Amino acid sequence: MSPPTGDEKPGSLENIEDVGQRALDNVDFDEEYSYEEQRKIIHRIDRRLVTMTGLAYCVSLMDRTNLSMAAVAGMIKELGLHTGTRYSVIVLIFFVPYVIFQPAMTVITRKLGPTFFLGSIIISWGAILVGMGFTKDWKQMVVCRTLLGLLEAGYFPGCVYLLSSWYVRYDVQKRFSVFYLIGCVASALAGILAFGLSQMNGIQGLGGWRWIFIIEGVITGIIGLLALLLLVDFPDRAHKSWRFLSEKECAFIVRRINRDRSDANDEPFTLTRFLSPALDLKIWGFAMIFLCTTTVTYAIAYFLPIILQEGMGYSVGASQCLVAPPFVFAGIVMFSSAWVGDKYRVRGILVAINAILCLIGLPILGFHTNNAVRYFGVFLATAGANANVPAVMAYQANNVRGQWTRALSSATLVGFGGIGGIISSLAFRSQDAPGYRPGMWTTIACNILILIIVAAMSVWFRICNKQADRGQRIIEGRESNAVHHLPLPNNRIHTTKDVERRSIPLPQLRLKVDTKTFSQLPELTLLWYVVQPADEGESKPGTNLSTELINLIRMTSSWLEVVGFLLEAKPGWQEGSKHGVAGGFECV
Repeated sequence: MSPPTGDEKPGSLENIEDVGQRALDNVDFDEEYSYEEQRKIIHRIDRRLVTMTGLAYCVSLMDRTNLSMAAVAGMIKELGLHTGTRYSVIVLIFFVPYVIFQPAMTVITRKLGPTFFLGSIIISWGAILVGMGFTKDWKQMVVCRTLLGLLEAGYFPGCVYLLSSWYVRYDVQKRFSVFYLIGCVASALAGILAFGLSQMNGIQGLGGWRWIFIIEGVITGIIGLLALLLLVDFPDRAHKSWRFLSEKECAFIVRRINRDRSDANDEPFTLTRFLSPALDLKIWGFAMIFLCTTTVTYAIAYFLPIILQEGMGYSVGASQCLVAPPFVFAGIVMFSSAWVGDKYRVRGILVAINAILCLIGLPILGFHTNNAVRYFGVFLATAGANANVPAVMAYQANNVRGQWTRALSSATLVGFGGIGGIISSLAFRSQDAPGYRPGMWTTIACNILILIIVAAMSVWFRICNKQADRGQRIIEGRESNAVHHLPLPNNRIHTTKDVERRSIPLPQLRLKVDTKTFSQLPELTLLWYVVQPADEGESKPGTNLSTELINLIRMTSSWLEVVGFLLEAKPGWQEGSKHGVAGGFECV
């Protein structure tokens, strides 16, 4: 019988590539709620948490990328941005504070709570955006973009951290995708909205491009007010959020997360605890993948309308509206990828497939001579790059454990994503318009690098998991194999009720066993147990254990033969109860 892979054991998070559905997970068992009740609670979380964070991210993405819409609506001419690299500087300057302040902002999110902190910064950057509509020259625009980058530095990494704290590993990519999908809706509709707002040209003596910033800033402020009311806290404190989950329901989420990876509870902050994960190379591997991904997404967001207008000859209105269809297609690809990733529990291979999709689309966009064919390339490149954003976020979130490790990882990931924005703004220079050949080669190189890093990390994770199987490595601070071999002279279950000890014969059973199994039985305390490998095809569950207990034991790691248990009952425990071990046995 082959040994179980590291992915199937509670301590082994790395390389979830091979998890598949070979084993049932114990995260869906709970002593308080049935499976149907659990799903209702989780769907309530989805409706409140994912919807609110996604809606705010929608305006976040719209507010940082509406620069290109304003550019083709008259901003470049009015502010004299054709001179030198002024437009590229305005694009780039946003990312300097955006990258620098993300680690600190993530810590503040945990300390102050996401409801107050994230809601406040959304309102603040909405005010900055309104101010951008009244700038008189390009230098004032640089100041506004710098402040915008500082404020937005807290939102995206804070949301990644918050969302990854609420969901188990194989549920998270769909949620990240819905969160980011709402952002894609912003990108899809931003061009159409900008076109409509630009028709306000001349009202109150303001140019149409100014109304783009002013109206979208007001919309952002309204979303910020909603966030102050509806955004929720981390699971261990969420019962305090307005009209959300009860304390009992929040406790269920904490138990569920702890059964999956044991990091739901708050940990005291120390600088060492926060920074020590930086020594783990995989943190930087995920960050580099995200950097390469966002180099492409930001290039498309900031320069696609300009390429459509100046490079392909479309009108201002057409170039703004033609941005929408590729992002709709990207949303379909993104959610399909997420569904496959969560269902079959794969991550790295999907990141690689999306990168290959980009590698097909980018050369078509950059080097073909037919505009219709080039526009087809836009679809492929936009879909591949944007589908990889939630895919990489899930890839990283699945492979870290611990509150402050998760906080640093989220900040590092999104910070490197900001560096990708800097690279794209430098690679797509004004003097290279309309073809932007250096930028095209840069984005192609980024996707090649993604393939190399994913391949290297996948090989390394498999090596680590094999070492964990042999007991030679502890992954994420926890032993991979939770099975303890202890002597027991007879194949019997021993139970204790008060001071009375009883023995019940135990037939050979082909079961799954894990030390966490009995932490879910409040009436019983596991003192010790013994297991040994069972041969495939041998022995089936007998009649001396309840169905529920057998199902509990089945929920983890590998097929094992139970040789014996020693259980201690708490006072008042009734034999033959629903978790009965002695007496009242059901036939299985």
